[in-house]
Amino acid sequence: MPLVTSRRRSRSRPLDDLIALLDLEVIEVNIFRGVSPDENRQRVFGGQVAGQALVAAARTIDDPGRFVHSLHAYFLRPGDPTVPILYEVDRIRDGRSFTTRRVVAIQHGKAIFNLQASFHRAEPGLDFQEPMASDVPDPTTLPDFATRMAPHRERLGEWYDRPRPIDTRYVDSAPTDREGPQPPTQKVWLRADGPLPDDPVLHACVLTYASDMTLLDTTIRPHGISAWGWEGLQMASLDHAMWFHRPFRVDEWLLYDQWTPSTSDARGLAMGEIYTQDGRLAVTVVQEGLIRVVP
Repeated sequence: MPLVTSRRRSRSRPLDDLIALLDLEVIEVNIFRGVSPDENRQRVFGGQVAGQALVAAARTIDDPGRFVHSLHAYFLRPGDPTVPILYEVDRIRDGRSFTTRRVVAIQHGKAIFNLQASFHRAEPGLDFQEPMASDVPDPTTLPDFATRMAPHRERLGEWYDRPRPIDTRYVDSAPTDREGPQPPTQKVWLRADGPLPDDPVLHACVLTYASDMTLLDTTIRPHGISAWGWEGLQMASLDHAMWFHRPFRVDEWLLYDQWTPSTSDARGLAMGEIYTQDGRLAVTVVQEGLIRVVP
């Protein structure tokens, strides 16, 4: 799956740190070890575990022509950010066209996450896609995180200055600015904060990391809850699925078009379509999350 070389930009230190985070240590055949960033987090960010698990699966693929076309994952326990994570890969099947891998992430002797991914060698076939929305502003005209959150800097404290490897630009109102019920949709431009090597596996793993950043937030938009109301909710990813349709670069702008069809029984379902800036549907994402009201 070839990639077009990105226009040169300087790569930020946080993006270098993310690349290092995804560069797992080989412990033994089919066993890898990953670490978490030195940040004040109560649990490991779900996108990090998913991205690292996909790295582990991809490193057991012997055919370089096979690229991930789908993954399905469950978050089983909160990850402990103070200790490494072991990733055990089960080489379920190596077929003529498809390769399947199962990955279990382990901490303290227990599974905290599992992922199943399928890899496919590209071949000709039918082609159709839902078109990208046509009324979306250019991402460079929208405020970045530091700009849109500057009025809340004192309230956010150290979280405002935390390094961010992914640049996100909200097309709709940002979570901190919402007042009252919102439509059950939101659009967010995103891209890695600097150029990446021409490695489609790395681009897929970085996008897997980024795909968990804003999706669950979509489920609370119809309920009129702003970011300041999240303290009254317990929110966590329960499962995560992605389908990779067409080539993309995560260091070029991607539109994450998200919506929610349902929230019920302390769970919310969110869906997203990720488009390249020229309108090609690259990835589809579906996630269910816990949304529990804290008494």
